[in-house]
Amino acid sequence: MGDEAEVLFEQRGGLGVATLNRPKAVNALNHGMVLALLEQLSAWAADDSVAAVLVHGAGERGLCAGGDIVAIYQDMLDGGHATADFWRDEYRLNDLIARYPKPYVAFMDGLVLGGGVGVSAHGSHRIVTERTRTGMPETTIGFVPDVGGTLLLSRSPGETGTHAALTGAHLSGADALYLGLADHFVPSAELPALAAALEKATLEGPTPDDAVARFAEAPPASALAGQREWIDAAYSSDDAEEIVRRLRGLGNHGAAGGEAAEAADTIEAKSPTSVKVTLESLRRVRGRSLEEALAQEFRVGVHCLAGADFREGIRAQVMDKDRNPQWKPATLAGVDRAAVERYFEPLDGQELTFESKESRHV
Repeated sequence: MGDEAEVLFEQRGGLGVATLNRPKAVNALNHGMVLALLEQLSAWAADDSVAAVLVHGAGERGLCAGGDIVAIYQDMLDGGHATADFWRDEYRLNDLIARYPKPYVAFMDGLVLGGGVGVSAHGSHRIVTERTRTGMPETTIGFVPDVGGTLLLSRSPGETGTHAALTGAHLSGADALYLGLADHFVPSAELPALAAALEKATLEGPTPDDAVARFAEAPPASALAGQREWIDAAYSSDDAEEIVRRLRGLGNHGAAGGEAAEAADTIEAKSPTSVKVTLESLRRVRGRSLEEALAQEFRVGVHCLAGADFREGIRAQVMDKDRNPQWKPATLAGVDRAAVERYFEPLDGQELTFESKESRHV
């Protein structure tokens, strides 16, 4: 492929290398990129000359800033059908990565948000650096974590995943390791040498595992580890309004109280509907497979396309950049149980299905 391709593919020895190649957009994913990845990863999976796969991003800013939400916004104005088609293939890509038959190494350097988590955190070898800024910021734009993010965060220690999902916080590489979104910490400057070692390992040995282990270092401490006591106490509720009340009630607990109050402020600034649907999504996927989680996320996402907050959130954050979304309803109290339940209603003839019934529990 030429340099104009939005995903570049090459084989270096026995290493298949996929480079997300939209650096000006921090490699945001669109439908064409997803289809290209699906096709090439499927081909490499069946190719005996490819022993392992590496996925990374072009440019200096990150692996992937998520889905192309400008395109999603424009499509919503036309009914949202192209976005649903995009998600259908994107989630099938996430599932393929999760059950990939060969080592799948993702360099989670720089920004790795939303859809970027989907092309990395389901892989077998997930590498973060001191530059990593990751997370699922969907409640900020009136959406709900997807690409398997609800399942991944539901499995994080205690209620740290609930905290990350509801606040949409940007997380460090150390936080990603603590949450279970990544496996190894490697300094950013060492990634080119690690890529070369992976290529050599596919030709001469020993294994990609050994190559990664040689470059991995002890990560910095995660701030989340020290916040577990108040996070678990506040977020163990299944009711978003109660979570905010508990966070506010921690105000007399010194530094922890300040952190909890800040989390409450953050949650109350997000789309109230998104916060409640996100919490319900996390609770419903506990103990489920990735394919079941993706099917639920697809259902919720399609319902979000028909709601007002998703469009309004993108308008406020990305299109007009006034950072002043007008959520409807405007408060958590205004979102009743029936409204939340509607986001989980079956889609008539549109449900996400998978060609393979095999489902790996990541």
